[in-house]
Amino acid sequence: MGRMKWFFYVTDVGFLLYWLITLLHVIPESMLFKDYHNPLLVSWNWSFLPLDLFISFTGLMALYFYRKGKDTWRNFSLISLVLTFCSGLQAIAFWAIRFDFDWIWWVFNLYLMIYPLFFLPKLLIQSKLAR
Repeated sequence: MGRMKWFFYVTDVGFLLYWLITLLHVIPESMLFKDYHNPLLVSWNWSFLPLDLFISFTGLMALYFYRKGKDTWRNFSLISLVLTFCSGLQAIAFWAIRFDFDWIWWVFNLYLMIYPLFFLPKLLIQSKLAR
């Protein structure tokens, strides 16, 4: 797992913290994305909750199984990485279509898109070799 475990910790705990602070409305107004209070965008944002929680679940399960020495960690890692990429891609695509280029939100979502790409190829090769 190597360096990937640190990305999992940051991402999975980050998602849980993001949804907690979103629920508690503690994101400063200056950091909210454009039209944040628009009911349609509120629904759009909350539509990511199940996906993001599933990403956190699979990532944390991957870490758990890795610590236990079970090969199942690879399957959970693969699911977590693919879904993390998809979560970031959906947000970036949405904002690109809207021509909304708020660098704070782009940086976080580009991170979600890019970091899995560094780990997926090796993980896929290892999964093939394990068969």
